[in-house]
Amino acid sequence: MLTYVFEIDEPFLIVAVVLGMVLISARIALRALRQRGMRAYSVALVSIGAGGLGMLGIVTQAVLDLPRWFEPSFVVPLAGMIFANAMNTVSLAAERFESERERGRGARRIALDAALIPQINGLLAVGLVSLPGMMSGQILSGVDPLVAVRYQIMVLCMIFGSSGLAAVAYLAMRCSERPQLHPLRDDPAR
Repeated sequence: MLTYVFEIDEPFLIVAVVLGMVLISARIALRALRQRGMRAYSVALVSIGAGGLGMLGIVTQAVLDLPRWFEPSFVVPLAGMIFANAMNTVSLAAERFESERERGRGARRIALDAALIPQINGLLAVGLVSLPGMMSGQILSGVDPLVAVRYQIMVLCMIFGSSGLAAVAYLAMRCSERPQLHPLRDDPAR
């Protein structure tokens, strides 16, 4: 399947693949929540889409300066990294926000801090504790280690940026919602 996708020379098909990734990642991000209605899906979709597509545009068009804006062998793998990590971060933020909101604490701040732990740990550990797969793969294939490190730094910043933007967008939209009443605890007749 990937071989076919990488050989596609039609921009609208690459856009369709990327949009499919966004739609699927938003659905998967809500898996940990108890309430998964259309409203929750649309919030996750906008959060992941806005953060991820913005970062994908910056990386492919400004940082890498691709010859074709839709270059499949770059756009699809980068989109996969971006949307998978944004999906996980939104999922963590959503789950933590839901549980902290029930406890009546500062849910938004706690949820954002918890959701970004994996990305921050990854940034702190790279080169000291872990050698990320992309960098190691490039070095093993004979690429100059300095080039491999530059690409890895770009990937880590891309992942942190898109994940952070997606989590902030998700929490901002969720905090702007009116709180739903709990059927037993918040009965207005009581």
